[in-house]
Amino acid sequence: MTTTTDIATFPLLSFQQIHAALLERSELALLDVREEAPFAEAHPLFAANLPVGRIELEAYARIPRRDTTIVVYDDGEGLALPAARRLHRLGYSAVHLLDGGLQGWRDAGGEIFRDVNAPSKAFGELVESQRHTPSLSAPEVKALLDAKADVVVLDARRFDEYNTMSIPGGISVPGAELVLRVRALAPRPETRVIVNCAGRTRSIIGSQSLINAGIPNPVSALRNGTIGWTLAGQQLEHGKTQRFSDRPTDPPGSQNHAQAVASSREVANRARVGRTDLATLARWQEEVGRTTYRLDVRTPEEYAAGHLPGFSSAPGGQLVQETDHIAPVRGARIVLADDDGVRANMSASWLAQMGWDVYVLDGLQQTDFSASGNPPPQLPPTSPYESVTPQQLAQWLQDNASGNDNTVLLDFTSSANYVKQHIPGARFALRSQLAQALQQTPAATRYVLTCGSSLLAGYAAGDAQQLTDKPVFVLAGGTAAWIAAGLPLESGETALASPRIDRYQRPYEGTDNPVAAMQAYLDWEYGLVAQLATDGSHGFFVI
Repeated sequence: MTTTTDIATFPLLSFQQIHAALLERSELALLDVREEAPFAEAHPLFAANLPVGRIELEAYARIPRRDTTIVVYDDGEGLALPAARRLHRLGYSAVHLLDGGLQGWRDAGGEIFRDVNAPSKAFGELVESQRHTPSLSAPEVKALLDAKADVVVLDARRFDEYNTMSIPGGISVPGAELVLRVRALAPRPETRVIVNCAGRTRSIIGSQSLINAGIPNPVSALRNGTIGWTLAGQQLEHGKTQRFSDRPTDPPGSQNHAQAVASSREVANRARVGRTDLATLARWQEEVGRTTYRLDVRTPEEYAAGHLPGFSSAPGGQLVQETDHIAPVRGARIVLADDDGVRANMSASWLAQMGWDVYVLDGLQQTDFSASGNPPPQLPPTSPYESVTPQQLAQWLQDNASGNDNTVLLDFTSSANYVKQHIPGARFALRSQLAQALQQTPAATRYVLTCGSSLLAGYAAGDAQQLTDKPVFVLAGGTAAWIAAGLPLESGETALASPRIDRYQRPYEGTDNPVAAMQAYLDWEYGLVAQLATDGSHGFFVI
Protein backbone atom coordinates (compact mmCIF):
# COMPACT_ATOMS: atom_id res chain seq x y z
CA MET A 1 0.00 0.00 0.00
CA THR A 2 1.27 3.49 -0.92
CA THR A 3 0.85 5.94 1.97
CA THR A 4 0.81 9.74 2.10
CA THR A 5 4.27 9.54 3.65
CA ASP A 6 5.50 7.47 0.69
CA ILE A 7 4.19 10.02 -1.81
CA ALA A 8 5.94 12.81 0.07
CA THR A 9 9.16 10.84 0.47
CA PHE A 10 9.23 9.37 -3.04
CA PRO A 11 7.89 11.93 -5.52
CA LEU A 12 7.04 10.89 -9.06
CA LEU A 13 9.16 11.69 -12.10
CA SER A 14 7.63 11.42 -15.55
CA PHE A 15 9.05 10.07 -18.78
CA GLN A 16 9.36 13.64 -20.06
CA GLN A 17 11.37 14.76 -17.01
CA ILE A 18 13.72 11.79 -17.23
CA HIS A 19 14.18 12.19 -20.98
CA ALA A 20 15.06 15.87 -20.45
CA ALA A 21 17.58 14.97 -17.73
CA LEU A 22 19.26 12.47 -20.05
CA LEU A 23 19.54 15.05 -22.81
CA GLU A 24 21.02 17.55 -20.33
CA ARG A 25 23.45 14.87 -19.08
CA SER A 26 22.29 15.47 -15.52
CA GLU A 27 23.18 12.71 -13.08
CA LEU A 28 20.41 10.15 -12.88
CA ALA A 29 20.13 6.49 -11.89
CA LEU A 30 17.07 4.88 -13.50
CA LEU A 31 16.71 1.54 -11.72
CA ASP A 32 14.65 -1.43 -12.83
CA VAL A 33 14.17 -3.35 -9.58
CA ARG A 34 12.75 -6.53 -11.13
CA GLU A 35 14.79 -9.68 -11.58
CA GLU A 36 17.12 -9.82 -14.58
CA ALA A 37 14.93 -11.98 -16.83
CA PRO A 38 11.87 -9.66 -16.86
CA PHE A 39 14.20 -6.65 -17.07
CA ALA A 40 15.75 -8.12 -20.22
CA GLU A 41 12.33 -8.46 -21.83
CA ALA A 42 11.56 -4.71 -21.74
CA HIS A 43 13.21 -1.59 -20.31
CA PRO A 44 14.26 1.98 -21.23
CA LEU A 45 17.67 2.36 -22.91
CA PHE A 46 19.52 3.72 -19.89
CA ALA A 47 17.77 1.71 -17.19
CA ALA A 48 20.09 -0.29 -14.96
CA ASN A 49 18.97 -3.54 -13.41
CA LEU A 50 19.22 -3.63 -9.60
CA PRO A 51 16.84 -6.30 -8.27
CA VAL A 52 15.14 -5.28 -5.05
CA GLY A 53 16.51 -8.36 -3.30
CA ARG A 54 20.11 -7.34 -3.97
CA ILE A 55 19.96 -3.65 -3.09
CA GLU A 56 21.98 -3.98 0.13
CA LEU A 57 24.68 -5.97 -1.68
CA GLU A 58 25.12 -3.64 -4.65
CA ALA A 59 23.79 -0.14 -4.04
CA TYR A 60 26.75 1.44 -2.25
CA ALA A 61 29.25 0.29 -4.89
CA ARG A 62 27.12 1.08 -7.91
CA ILE A 63 25.57 4.35 -6.66
CA PRO A 64 28.32 5.81 -4.46
CA ARG A 65 26.78 9.25 -3.81
CA ARG A 66 23.86 9.14 -1.37
CA ASP A 67 22.13 12.23 -2.80
CA THR A 68 22.09 10.91 -6.37
CA THR A 69 18.77 11.38 -8.13
CA ILE A 70 17.37 7.83 -8.26
CA VAL A 71 14.22 6.75 -10.09
CA VAL A 72 12.92 3.23 -9.46
CA TYR A 73 10.28 1.33 -11.38
CA ASP A 74 8.72 -2.06 -11.99
CA ASP A 75 6.03 -3.25 -14.38
CA GLY A 76 3.19 -3.62 -11.91
CA GLU A 77 4.77 -6.34 -9.74
CA GLY A 78 4.69 -4.18 -6.59
CA LEU A 79 8.48 -4.05 -6.22
CA ALA A 80 9.18 -0.36 -6.82
CA LEU A 81 7.86 0.99 -3.54
CA PRO A 82 9.65 -1.61 -1.35
CA ALA A 83 12.83 -0.86 -3.31
CA ALA A 84 12.41 2.88 -2.76
CA ARG A 85 11.91 2.32 0.97
CA ARG A 86 14.98 0.08 1.11
CA LEU A 87 17.14 2.66 -0.68
CA HIS A 88 15.83 5.36 1.66
CA ARG A 89 16.79 3.26 4.69
CA LEU A 90 20.30 2.95 3.24
CA GLY A 91 20.64 6.73 3.27
CA TYR A 92 19.70 7.69 -0.28
CA SER A 93 17.89 11.00 0.01
CA ALA A 94 16.64 11.68 -3.54
CA VAL A 95 14.67 8.54 -4.39
CA HIS A 96 11.77 8.89 -6.83
CA LEU A 97 9.24 6.58 -8.46
CA LEU A 98 8.72 6.48 -12.22
CA ASP A 99 5.25 7.85 -12.90
CA GLY A 100 3.17 4.90 -14.07
CA GLY A 101 6.09 2.48 -13.92
CA LEU A 102 7.24 0.82 -17.11
CA GLN A 103 3.74 1.03 -18.57
CA GLY A 104 3.77 4.76 -17.93
CA TRP A 105 7.01 4.98 -19.92
CA ARG A 106 5.36 3.09 -22.78
CA ASP A 107 2.19 5.18 -22.65
CA ALA A 108 4.23 8.39 -22.83
CA GLY A 109 5.90 7.20 -26.05
CA GLY A 110 9.18 6.07 -24.49
CA GLU A 111 11.20 3.60 -26.54
CA ILE A 112 11.50 0.09 -25.08
CA PHE A 113 14.67 -1.98 -25.45
CA ARG A 114 15.31 -5.68 -24.90
CA ASP A 115 18.21 -7.81 -23.65
CA VAL A 116 20.97 -6.75 -21.26
CA ASN A 117 23.68 -4.11 -21.81
CA ALA A 118 21.47 -2.51 -24.44
CA PRO A 119 23.33 0.87 -24.53
CA SER A 120 26.65 -0.78 -25.37
CA LYS A 121 25.16 -3.13 -27.93
CA ALA A 122 23.24 -0.32 -29.63
CA PHE A 123 26.42 1.77 -29.68
CA GLY A 124 28.36 -1.11 -31.27
CA GLU A 125 25.80 -1.32 -34.05
CA LEU A 126 26.06 2.44 -34.55
CA VAL A 127 29.84 2.14 -34.86
CA GLU A 128 29.57 -0.53 -37.53
CA SER A 129 26.93 1.40 -39.44
CA GLN A 130 29.06 4.56 -39.53
CA ARG A 131 32.58 3.13 -39.81
CA HIS A 132 31.69 0.09 -41.91
CA THR A 133 33.90 -2.09 -39.72
CA PRO A 134 35.27 -4.91 -41.93
CA SER A 135 33.90 -8.36 -41.20
CA LEU A 136 34.13 -11.88 -42.53
CA SER A 137 31.42 -14.53 -42.41
CA ALA A 138 31.91 -17.77 -40.49
CA PRO A 139 32.40 -19.83 -43.70
CA GLU A 140 34.99 -17.30 -44.94
CA VAL A 141 36.94 -17.53 -41.68
CA LYS A 142 36.73 -21.32 -41.62
CA ALA A 143 38.06 -21.44 -45.18
CA LEU A 144 41.06 -19.34 -44.15
CA LEU A 145 41.73 -21.58 -41.15
CA ASP A 146 41.35 -24.76 -43.20
CA ALA A 147 43.79 -23.37 -45.78
CA LYS A 148 46.25 -22.57 -42.97
CA ALA A 149 46.31 -18.95 -44.13
CA ASP A 150 48.32 -16.34 -42.28
CA VAL A 151 45.61 -15.40 -39.77
CA VAL A 152 45.29 -15.09 -36.00
CA VAL A 153 41.92 -15.29 -34.24
CA LEU A 154 41.62 -13.15 -31.11
CA ASP A 155 38.64 -13.73 -28.80
CA ALA A 156 37.63 -10.43 -27.16
CA ARG A 157 35.35 -11.91 -24.46
CA ARG A 158 36.14 -12.73 -20.85
CA PHE A 159 38.31 -15.81 -20.44
CA ASP A 160 35.50 -17.89 -18.91
CA GLU A 161 33.32 -17.25 -21.96
CA TYR A 162 36.20 -18.20 -24.27
CA ASN A 163 36.86 -21.34 -22.22
CA THR A 164 33.21 -22.41 -22.60
CA MET A 165 33.26 -22.23 -26.40
CA SER A 166 35.67 -20.74 -28.90
CA ILE A 167 36.63 -20.55 -32.56
CA PRO A 168 39.19 -23.27 -33.43
CA GLY A 169 42.68 -21.94 -32.76
CA GLY A 170 41.43 -18.76 -31.13
CA ILE A 171 43.39 -16.98 -28.38
CA SER A 172 41.72 -15.26 -25.42
CA VAL A 173 42.50 -11.53 -25.59
CA PRO A 174 39.78 -9.59 -23.71
CA GLY A 175 38.89 -6.36 -25.49
CA ALA A 176 41.00 -3.84 -23.58
CA GLU A 177 44.10 -5.96 -24.19
CA LEU A 178 43.87 -5.97 -27.99
CA VAL A 179 45.78 -2.80 -28.86
CA LEU A 180 48.37 -3.49 -26.14
CA ARG A 181 49.01 -7.11 -27.20
CA VAL A 182 48.30 -7.36 -30.93
CA ARG A 183 51.76 -6.47 -32.22
CA ALA A 184 53.28 -9.34 -30.25
CA LEU A 185 50.52 -11.77 -31.25
CA ALA A 186 50.65 -10.81 -34.95
CA PRO A 187 54.18 -9.43 -35.51
CA ARG A 188 54.01 -9.77 -39.31
CA PRO A 189 52.02 -6.89 -40.83
CA GLU A 190 50.69 -9.32 -43.45
CA THR A 191 48.96 -11.46 -40.82
CA ARG A 192 45.20 -11.01 -40.89
CA VAL A 193 43.75 -10.35 -37.44
CA ILE A 194 40.24 -11.69 -36.88
CA VAL A 195 38.41 -10.56 -33.73
CA ASN A 196 35.46 -12.55 -32.43
CA CYS A 197 33.01 -12.53 -29.57
CA ALA A 198 29.79 -14.46 -29.00
CA GLY A 199 27.59 -12.14 -31.03
CA ARG A 200 28.50 -8.79 -32.51
CA THR A 201 29.35 -5.97 -30.10
CA ARG A 202 32.74 -6.90 -28.71
CA SER A 203 34.02 -8.09 -32.09
CA ILE A 204 32.95 -4.79 -33.69
CA ILE A 205 34.44 -2.66 -30.91
CA GLY A 206 37.58 -4.81 -30.75
CA SER A 207 38.18 -4.71 -34.51
CA GLN A 208 37.50 -1.00 -34.70
CA SER A 209 39.87 -0.43 -31.76
CA LEU A 210 42.70 -2.00 -33.76
CA ILE A 211 41.74 -0.02 -36.85
CA ASN A 212 41.48 3.24 -34.89
CA ALA A 213 44.91 2.56 -33.37
CA GLY A 214 46.37 2.18 -36.87
CA ILE A 215 47.90 -1.28 -36.68
CA PRO A 216 49.34 -2.26 -40.08
CA ASN A 217 47.60 -5.65 -40.24
CA PRO A 218 44.36 -6.25 -42.11
CA VAL A 219 41.62 -6.53 -39.47
CA SER A 220 38.20 -8.18 -39.67
CA ALA A 221 35.47 -8.95 -37.18
CA LEU A 222 33.98 -12.44 -37.27
CA ARG A 223 30.49 -11.53 -38.39
CA ASN A 224 27.98 -12.60 -35.72
CA GLY A 225 30.64 -14.30 -33.59
CA THR A 226 30.19 -17.80 -32.22
CA ILE A 227 26.46 -17.50 -32.97
CA GLY A 228 27.25 -17.05 -36.65
CA TRP A 229 29.73 -19.91 -36.48
CA THR A 230 27.08 -22.21 -35.00
CA LEU A 231 24.35 -21.09 -37.41
CA ALA A 232 26.71 -21.93 -40.29
CA GLY A 233 26.83 -25.52 -39.02
CA GLN A 234 30.48 -25.28 -37.95
CA GLN A 235 31.95 -26.81 -34.80
CA LEU A 236 33.25 -24.80 -31.88
CA GLU A 237 36.01 -25.87 -29.52
CA HIS A 238 35.41 -26.24 -25.79
CA GLY A 239 37.66 -25.99 -22.76
CA LYS A 240 40.48 -24.16 -24.51
CA THR A 241 42.94 -22.23 -22.37
CA GLN A 242 45.16 -20.29 -24.79
CA ARG A 243 45.58 -16.82 -23.32
CA PHE A 244 47.51 -13.77 -24.47
CA SER A 245 49.47 -13.98 -21.22
CA ASP A 246 50.92 -17.31 -22.35
CA ARG A 247 52.55 -15.61 -25.35
CA PRO A 248 55.54 -13.21 -25.52
CA THR A 249 54.62 -9.63 -24.63
CA ASP A 250 56.21 -6.41 -25.80
CA PRO A 251 57.91 -4.94 -22.71
CA PRO A 252 57.52 -1.28 -21.69
CA GLY A 253 60.03 0.82 -23.58
CA SER A 254 60.02 -1.40 -26.65
CA GLN A 255 59.18 0.08 -30.03
CA ASN A 256 55.90 -1.86 -30.24
CA HIS A 257 54.83 -0.71 -26.78
CA ALA A 258 55.72 2.89 -27.57
CA GLN A 259 53.64 2.69 -30.76
CA ALA A 260 50.68 1.32 -28.80
CA VAL A 261 50.97 4.13 -26.22
CA ALA A 262 51.18 6.87 -28.83
CA SER A 263 48.37 5.54 -31.00
CA SER A 264 45.97 4.90 -28.11
CA ARG A 265 46.53 8.37 -26.70
CA GLU A 266 45.88 9.87 -30.13
CA VAL A 267 42.63 7.89 -30.40
CA ALA A 268 41.56 9.09 -26.94
CA ASN A 269 42.33 12.68 -27.85
CA ARG A 270 40.21 12.41 -31.01
CA ALA A 271 37.35 11.17 -28.84
CA ARG A 272 37.80 14.19 -26.54
CA VAL A 273 38.83 12.16 -23.51
CA GLY A 274 39.86 14.31 -20.55
CA ARG A 275 43.14 14.15 -18.63
CA THR A 276 43.58 14.36 -14.89
CA ASP A 277 46.04 13.63 -12.09
CA LEU A 278 45.88 12.32 -8.55
CA ALA A 279 45.69 15.77 -6.97
CA THR A 280 42.72 16.79 -9.11
CA LEU A 281 41.05 13.44 -8.51
CA ALA A 282 41.36 13.96 -4.76
CA ARG A 283 39.54 17.30 -5.11
CA TRP A 284 36.83 15.69 -7.21
CA GLN A 285 36.25 13.14 -4.50
CA GLU A 286 35.40 15.97 -2.12
CA GLU A 287 32.82 17.52 -4.45
CA VAL A 288 29.20 17.58 -3.38
CA GLY A 289 26.64 16.77 -6.03
CA ARG A 290 28.97 14.95 -8.44
CA THR A 291 29.61 11.23 -8.79
CA THR A 292 33.08 10.04 -9.79
CA TYR A 293 33.63 6.39 -10.62
CA ARG A 294 37.27 5.31 -10.20
CA LEU A 295 38.00 2.24 -12.31
CA ASP A 296 41.11 0.13 -12.99
CA VAL A 297 40.82 -1.32 -16.50
CA ARG A 298 43.64 -3.86 -16.26
CA THR A 299 43.12 -7.59 -15.75
CA PRO A 300 41.69 -8.81 -12.43
CA GLU A 301 45.02 -10.49 -11.69
CA GLU A 302 46.96 -7.26 -12.12
CA TYR A 303 44.41 -5.39 -10.01
CA ALA A 304 44.75 -7.87 -7.16
CA ALA A 305 48.56 -7.66 -7.29
CA GLY A 306 48.50 -3.88 -6.87
CA HIS A 307 46.05 -1.06 -7.54
CA LEU A 308 45.32 2.55 -6.66
CA PRO A 309 43.52 2.89 -3.31
CA GLY A 310 39.81 3.50 -3.83
CA PHE A 311 39.73 2.13 -7.37
CA SER A 312 37.51 -0.77 -8.42
CA SER A 313 38.41 -3.49 -10.88
CA ALA A 314 36.65 -3.04 -14.24
CA PRO A 315 38.60 -4.73 -17.07
CA GLY A 316 38.26 -2.39 -20.03
CA GLY A 317 36.58 -4.67 -22.55
CA GLN A 318 33.81 -5.62 -20.15
CA LEU A 319 33.54 -2.02 -18.94
CA VAL A 320 32.65 -0.91 -22.46
CA GLN A 321 30.27 -3.87 -22.80
CA GLU A 322 28.61 -3.55 -19.37
CA THR A 323 28.79 0.17 -18.63
CA ASP A 324 25.16 0.26 -17.51
CA HIS A 325 25.93 -2.27 -14.77
CA ILE A 326 29.27 -0.88 -13.60
CA ALA A 327 28.21 2.79 -13.76
CA PRO A 328 24.42 3.01 -13.49
CA VAL A 329 24.49 6.75 -12.73
CA ARG A 330 24.11 8.22 -16.21
CA GLY A 331 25.85 11.60 -16.41
CA ALA A 332 28.49 10.70 -13.80
CA ARG A 333 32.20 11.29 -14.21
CA ILE A 334 34.43 8.27 -14.90
CA VAL A 335 38.18 8.16 -14.22
CA LEU A 336 40.22 5.26 -15.64
CA ALA A 337 43.65 4.02 -14.65
CA ASP A 338 46.24 1.56 -15.93
CA ASP A 339 50.02 1.23 -15.68
CA ASP A 340 50.80 0.98 -19.40
CA GLY A 341 49.30 4.04 -21.10
CA VAL A 342 47.22 1.97 -23.53
CA ARG A 343 44.25 0.23 -21.96
CA ALA A 344 42.79 3.24 -20.15
CA ASN A 345 43.07 5.43 -23.24
CA MET A 346 41.41 2.90 -25.54
CA SER A 347 38.62 2.15 -23.05
CA ALA A 348 38.07 5.85 -22.42
CA SER A 349 37.87 6.56 -26.15
CA TRP A 350 34.80 4.34 -26.37
CA LEU A 351 33.15 5.65 -23.20
CA ALA A 352 33.56 9.21 -24.45
CA GLN A 353 31.83 8.31 -27.71
CA MET A 354 29.03 6.77 -25.64
CA GLY A 355 28.41 10.15 -24.05
CA TRP A 356 30.32 9.75 -20.79
CA ASP A 357 32.38 12.46 -19.08
CA VAL A 358 35.52 10.32 -18.93
CA TYR A 359 39.12 11.01 -17.92
CA VAL A 360 42.40 9.10 -17.99
CA LEU A 361 44.62 9.36 -14.94
CA ASP A 362 48.06 10.48 -16.12
CA GLY A 363 51.43 10.70 -14.41
CA LEU A 364 51.13 7.53 -12.33
CA GLN A 365 54.13 5.83 -10.77
CA GLN A 366 54.36 2.17 -9.83
CA THR A 367 54.43 3.17 -6.16
CA ASP A 368 50.94 4.64 -6.58
CA PHE A 369 49.55 1.11 -6.97
CA SER A 370 49.91 0.53 -3.25
CA ALA A 371 46.73 -1.40 -2.45
CA SER A 372 46.51 -5.14 -3.05
CA GLY A 373 43.96 -7.89 -3.02
CA ASN A 374 40.26 -7.40 -3.62
CA PRO A 375 38.82 -4.97 -1.06
CA PRO A 376 35.68 -6.09 0.73
CA PRO A 377 32.54 -4.28 -0.37
CA GLN A 378 30.99 -1.58 1.78
CA LEU A 379 27.75 -3.09 3.06
CA PRO A 380 25.01 -1.92 5.42
CA PRO A 381 24.43 -3.86 8.65
CA THR A 382 21.88 -6.65 8.76
CA SER A 383 19.07 -6.93 11.26
CA PRO A 384 19.99 -9.21 14.20
CA TYR A 385 19.47 -12.92 13.51
CA GLU A 386 20.31 -16.29 15.04
CA SER A 387 22.87 -18.53 13.35
CA VAL A 388 23.01 -22.30 13.12
CA THR A 389 26.06 -24.46 12.43
CA PRO A 390 26.19 -26.89 9.51
CA GLN A 391 26.24 -29.79 11.98
CA GLN A 392 23.09 -28.61 13.79
CA LEU A 393 21.34 -28.04 10.47
CA ALA A 394 22.28 -31.55 9.37
CA GLN A 395 20.70 -32.93 12.53
CA TRP A 396 17.52 -30.90 12.02
CA LEU A 397 17.22 -32.10 8.44
CA GLN A 398 17.71 -35.67 9.60
CA ASP A 399 14.96 -35.15 12.19
CA ASN A 400 12.59 -34.16 9.36
CA ALA A 401 12.44 -37.81 8.36
CA SER A 402 10.85 -38.71 11.70
CA GLY A 403 7.82 -36.57 10.92
CA ASN A 404 7.99 -34.88 14.33
CA ASP A 405 9.95 -31.89 13.07
CA ASN A 406 10.04 -29.86 9.89
CA THR A 407 12.96 -27.58 9.19
CA VAL A 408 12.43 -25.68 5.93
CA LEU A 409 15.70 -24.68 4.28
CA LEU A 410 15.58 -21.79 1.79
CA ASP A 411 18.56 -21.16 -0.51
CA PHE A 412 18.97 -17.60 -1.85
CA THR A 413 21.97 -18.28 -4.06
CA SER A 414 21.63 -17.73 -7.82
CA SER A 415 19.46 -20.31 -9.51
CA ALA A 416 22.43 -21.43 -11.63
CA ASN A 417 24.48 -22.12 -8.50
CA TYR A 418 21.51 -23.85 -6.88
CA VAL A 419 21.08 -26.20 -9.84
CA LYS A 420 24.80 -26.94 -9.83
CA GLN A 421 24.84 -27.93 -6.16
CA HIS A 422 22.87 -27.34 -2.99
CA ILE A 423 22.12 -28.85 0.40
CA PRO A 424 19.74 -31.82 0.09
CA GLY A 425 16.18 -30.66 0.71
CA ALA A 426 16.94 -26.97 0.16
CA ARG A 427 14.39 -24.93 -1.77
CA PHE A 428 15.56 -22.23 -4.19
CA ALA A 429 14.02 -18.87 -3.31
CA LEU A 430 14.22 -15.30 -4.53
CA ARG A 431 14.32 -12.70 -1.81
CA SER A 432 12.04 -10.49 -3.91
CA GLN A 433 9.41 -13.27 -3.81
CA LEU A 434 9.96 -14.46 -0.27
CA ALA A 435 6.31 -14.06 0.78
CA GLN A 436 5.17 -16.25 -2.12
CA ALA A 437 7.92 -18.75 -1.42
CA LEU A 438 6.86 -19.14 2.21
CA GLN A 439 3.28 -19.76 1.10
CA GLN A 440 4.49 -22.65 -1.06
CA THR A 441 6.40 -24.41 1.70
CA PRO A 442 4.81 -26.90 4.10
CA ALA A 443 4.15 -25.98 7.72
CA ALA A 444 7.51 -25.39 9.34
CA THR A 445 8.91 -25.86 12.80
CA ARG A 446 11.62 -23.40 11.86
CA TYR A 447 13.19 -21.77 8.80
CA VAL A 448 16.88 -21.84 7.95
CA LEU A 449 18.24 -19.50 5.28
CA THR A 450 21.42 -19.94 3.30
CA CYS A 451 23.23 -18.87 0.15
CA GLY A 452 26.85 -19.32 -0.95
CA SER A 453 28.26 -17.37 2.00
CA SER A 454 25.00 -16.51 3.82
CA LEU A 455 25.61 -12.82 3.08
CA LEU A 456 22.36 -12.38 1.16
CA ALA A 457 20.61 -14.83 3.50
CA GLY A 458 21.52 -12.54 6.39
CA TYR A 459 19.60 -9.67 4.81
CA ALA A 460 16.70 -11.96 3.91
CA ALA A 461 16.43 -13.08 7.55
CA GLY A 462 14.94 -9.74 8.57
CA ASP A 463 12.31 -10.07 5.84
CA ALA A 464 11.46 -13.62 6.90
CA GLN A 465 11.10 -12.63 10.54
CA GLN A 466 8.39 -10.15 9.53
CA LEU A 467 6.51 -12.76 7.51
CA THR A 468 6.36 -15.68 9.96
CA ASP A 469 6.01 -16.34 13.66
CA LYS A 470 8.30 -19.36 13.41
CA PRO A 471 11.99 -19.15 14.40
CA VAL A 472 14.31 -18.03 11.60
CA PHE A 473 17.98 -19.03 11.50
CA VAL A 474 20.84 -18.30 9.10
CA LEU A 475 23.37 -21.01 8.24
CA ALA A 476 26.71 -19.76 9.57
CA GLY A 477 29.14 -19.50 6.65
CA GLY A 478 26.46 -20.50 4.19
CA THR A 479 26.57 -23.45 1.83
CA ALA A 480 30.34 -22.99 1.57
CA ALA A 481 30.63 -23.92 5.26
CA TRP A 482 28.38 -26.95 4.69
CA ILE A 483 30.68 -28.09 1.87
CA ALA A 484 33.79 -27.43 3.96
CA ALA A 485 32.31 -29.67 6.67
CA GLY A 486 32.16 -32.54 4.16
CA LEU A 487 28.37 -32.79 4.29
CA PRO A 488 26.39 -34.17 1.32
CA LEU A 489 25.12 -32.17 -1.67
CA GLU A 490 22.61 -32.69 -4.44
CA SER A 491 22.08 -31.02 -7.81
CA GLY A 492 19.30 -30.16 -10.22
CA GLU A 493 15.99 -28.32 -9.94
CA THR A 494 14.92 -30.44 -7.00
CA ALA A 495 12.72 -27.85 -5.26
CA LEU A 496 11.96 -24.40 -6.65
CA ALA A 497 10.02 -22.16 -4.30
CA SER A 498 10.54 -19.28 -6.76
CA PRO A 499 10.81 -19.21 -10.55
CA ARG A 500 14.27 -19.06 -12.14
CA ILE A 501 14.00 -15.47 -13.33
CA ASP A 502 17.10 -14.12 -11.59
CA ARG A 503 19.22 -14.67 -14.69
CA TYR A 504 18.30 -13.93 -18.29
CA GLN A 505 19.26 -16.81 -20.57
CA ARG A 506 21.50 -15.08 -23.07
CA PRO A 507 21.22 -16.57 -26.58
CA TYR A 508 24.97 -16.10 -27.06
CA GLU A 509 26.11 -17.97 -23.95
CA GLY A 510 26.42 -21.67 -23.29
CA THR A 511 26.29 -24.50 -25.78
CA ASP A 512 22.62 -25.46 -25.84
CA ASN A 513 20.82 -22.41 -27.21
CA PRO A 514 18.07 -22.99 -29.79
CA VAL A 515 18.85 -21.87 -33.33
CA ALA A 516 15.70 -19.72 -33.41
CA ALA A 517 16.78 -17.84 -30.28
CA MET A 518 20.24 -17.15 -31.70
CA GLN A 519 18.82 -15.87 -34.99
CA ALA A 520 16.24 -13.74 -33.19
CA TYR A 521 19.02 -12.19 -31.12
CA LEU A 522 20.97 -11.23 -34.24
CA ASP A 523 17.84 -9.79 -35.84
CA TRP A 524 17.30 -7.70 -32.71
CA GLU A 525 20.86 -6.36 -32.82
CA TYR A 526 20.49 -5.34 -36.45
CA GLY A 527 17.51 -3.17 -35.48
CA LEU A 528 19.21 -1.26 -32.67
CA VAL A 529 20.40 1.70 -34.76
CA ALA A 530 16.82 2.47 -35.75
CA GLN A 531 15.76 2.19 -32.11
CA LEU A 532 18.46 4.67 -31.09
CA ALA A 533 17.09 7.20 -33.56
CA THR A 534 13.58 6.73 -32.20
CA ASP A 535 14.71 7.01 -28.57
CA GLY A 536 16.70 10.19 -29.14
CA SER A 537 18.35 10.35 -25.68
CA HIS A 538 21.64 8.55 -26.23
CA GLY A 539 24.15 11.33 -27.07
CA PHE A 540 26.43 8.86 -28.88
CA PHE A 541 28.94 9.94 -31.56
CA VAL A 542 31.50 7.97 -33.57
CA ILE A 543 34.99 9.21 -34.41
